[in-house]
Amino acid sequence: MVARDWTLRVGVRVETWAKTVAGRMRGRGRDAGAGFVEYAGLMIIIAGIFTLIDQIGLDGMISGAIRTAVTQVTGGGGG
Repeated sequence: MVARDWTLRVGVRVETWAKTVAGRMRGRGRDAGAGFVEYAGLMIIIAGIFTLIDQIGLDGMISGAIRTAVTQVTGGGGG
């Protein structure tokens, strides 16, 4: 009798657990926390790009090219 009660309790717990897991996989909360992980990954990639640009020395070339392009679009220099 004790073994039968124990088996029944385990069966109920497993069934409850299975419903909870299935609900999380299909429900609204299935992507909970994914936004933070994606945001953190994007920030790491962007920081890596900026570090690479700085280490290679492209920052001066890039800012010079942007300055030249803006000057050409706006029609020249100051006043």
